[in-house]
Formats: sequence, structure tokens, C-alpha cells
Amino acid sequence: MEFKHNPVMLNECIEGLKIRSDGIYVDGTLGGAGHSKKIVENLSQEGKLIGIDRDEEALSAAKEKLKNYQNVIYVHDNHDNIKQILENLGIEKVDGILLDLGVSSYQLDEKERGFSYLGENELDMRMDKSQELDAKFVINNYKEEDLARIIFEYGEERFSRQIAKNICICRKNKEITTTKELVDIIDKSIPAFAKKDGHPAKRTFQAIRIEVNNEIKPLKNTIKDCIDVLNAEGRLCVITFHSLEDRAVKDSFIEANGKCTCPSDLPYCVCGAKKIGNIITRKPIIATKEEQEENTRSKSAKLRIFEKI
Repeated sequence: MEFKHNPVMLNECIEGLKIRSDGIYVDGTLGGAGHSKKIVENLSQEGKLIGIDRDEEALSAAKEKLKNYQNVIYVHDNHDNIKQILENLGIEKVDGILLDLGVSSYQLDEKERGFSYLGENELDMRMDKSQELDAKFVINNYKEEDLARIIFEYGEERFSRQIAKNICICRKNKEITTTKELVDIIDKSIPAFAKKDGHPAKRTFQAIRIEVNNEIKPLKNTIKDCIDVLNAEGRLCVITFHSLEDRAVKDSFIEANGKCTCPSDLPYCVCGAKKIGNIITRKPIIATKEEQEENTRSKSAKLRIFEKI
């Protein structure tokens, strides 16, 4: 299957990065190389692009799409490890980083990956197929209270407790192995009046995917590491698709902007707040109406930009 992916807010990201032709840039979520192709088009031969992705299929597709460019380095890894990745490459600082978080259109469309609630496929949802934890393990081994918490926090699903309860009842008789089996359980757990807003399994599948790929917990530290490895006037652009992601990015930017987080009743600052850059986007940038109509994935997207000083 061809790796198709429509880059969200492409022009806004390129403008946000303020690309220098001889600079070093990182696409921490290479995917189908939609953003990366535009970045590398703005680089001279002295410039360099580092493309990181934990999905080997994405890397293969990106290599094909960018085969005419000789100044691209491909890395099979997680952007959470950006400091170690750059150290391994002998690079101390970079001039810009782009993170397009969440799942790609290809991963959703490739039913065999188990991300989609449409059809009947093995429960998987791993962005990196080499990792051990998959959706099947989460669904069949996590405690009921943990499942309920994950589905509520990551999926914002108000019927999370009933869904978790029914998952645990069903798995006592037989291991839940397919996406259809999980969808059927979710469908039976949600009352009819609550099924008007999209597919009933959408929020639960999102939650399980986030848990399998550990998309939220390391994010604040990842943002901090990304800012640390930027050169002066280097920029970090982050696209989020989930309120928890956006909150983590926003809080990290505020902290890096030097805002004191001490309680107001303390006579002086003890948190060690230090300004290391400026928030370029006081409010997140959202996709234009035209883009939202053309690419439904962009509807929930928010772009935040930070510049190192």
C-alpha cells in the first residue's frame, strides 16, 4: 500500500520554522515526508535534514519520496530520544525541529496495523512493530480500573467504566484478538442516544493507541529536550491532535518562557524559573477552513511555535 499522508498546516509549519538554507533541521515524525519534502526543498547542499520515525514502513516510503536529495539522514527511532539521536550523529545543536504528533493517515488506512475500528483485523496499534506492547496485550491484561482510566483520560470517553467492565467480562471467556471484537464490545457498552457523534469506538481506539505507543507521558520532557538542542533563534514547531498533547506542549513552552510556578504566597521564587526562549504563538494556530474541508484530520490540529534565545 502506498504511504499516503496529507501534511497538516504545511505552509504554516514552514513559515514557523524560519528555515535557513544552510541550517540543520529535524523532522521528528517523518511519516510520509510531506513536511520534510518542503523543508529539504528550502535547504542548500550545505543544509541538512534529519528524519526520525519509529515506523520502518514510513522510513522506507520517505526514502523513496526524498531519493533525489542527498542531504537527508534517516533514523529509525523515537523522537523522545532526540538528544541521544543527535549525539550518535555527532551533532550538538540544530536550527529547527518539527513534531507532527499522533497517528498518520497511512497507519489508519492500513487496516492490518489494527489502528482502525473499521473492518476486522488483529489488535495491534504499534507504530513501531519491533516493540513488544501491543493493543491485544493492553485489552486482555490490564486491570479493569486501569482500562477505565486510560479510556477516560486519553479518549475522553464518558462511558469508559462500562466499556472497561464489559471488556473484562468478555475476555474471561475468550481472548479478545480482533478490532471487530473490541468494536462490538464498545458498541454494546454505549447507549443509543450517545452514538450520534461519530463512530462509537473512535475515542476508545484513540485511547488504546496512545497507551500502546506511550504518546503522552514523555511529551513534556521531549519538548524540553527539543528546546535544549536548538541553536539560538532556532525554532520548535509542534502539531497536536489531542487536548492532553496540546496541554503538555503549552505548559512546556510556558516553563521554557521563564514563568515562575511558585505558589503566590511565597515571598520569593524557589522554582528556579529561567527564560530560555519566547513563545511565538500565544494562541495555537489552527488549519484554515479550506484545509479542514479538504483534510478532516486537520480539524483537531493545533500548531504551537517556540523560539530559543
